[in-house]
Amino acid sequence: MPSSASAEITLIDGRSGAGKTVFAAERARTEGSYLVSLDDVYPGWDGLDAGSWHIHHHLLVPRSQGLPGRYRPWLWADARPGDWVSIPADRPLIVEGCGVLRRESLELADTRVWLEQDDQIRRERALGRDGDMYAPHWTRWALQEERFLALHESVALATEIQTLG
Repeated sequence: MPSSASAEITLIDGRSGAGKTVFAAERARTEGSYLVSLDDVYPGWDGLDAGSWHIHHHLLVPRSQGLPGRYRPWLWADARPGDWVSIPADRPLIVEGCGVLRRESLELADTRVWLEQDDQIRRERALGRDGDMYAPHWTRWALQEERFLALHESVALATEIQTLG
C-alpha cells in the first residue's frame, strides 16, 4: 500500500470499450480526484506497454511516496510527446486505461478496479466513440491488450471487478 503521507490512488483498468473513461470521470467528479487517462499518454497505436510504464514510473511511483508526479501527454496529430504535466500530491488521483494494472503497480494503489464487459459491446462502444479513426487499429490494439493482460495478470490484481451496463 502507498505510504500514509500520500493521497489515495485509484487505478481503473479494462479492455477497450469497457466503460473506463465514463466510470472514472464520474468517480473523479464525485471524489474530487485528479484524473489521468492513459489514452492521453500512449505513444501511438503500438504504445500500450510504453504508456503503461511511463505512467507507472513518472506518476504512480512518486505519488505513492507522497510526492508530486508527472506525465507527458502524447500529441497524436504531431506524433510526438507534449510538455510535462505535473500532478500535485495533495488530492486523490485516479488513473484509467488499459495497462494501468501491472504487476509493479500492485503495492502503489489503494484501490484497483477492473471493468469487465462483453466483447461485442466493447467493440460497438469503442467504434461508436472513435469510429473511422479506431476501426483500422481495433485488432492491432486488441492483440496488445491480450498480451499485456496475460503478462501482468491484470484482472487478478484488481481489488474490485465490475461489469457496467
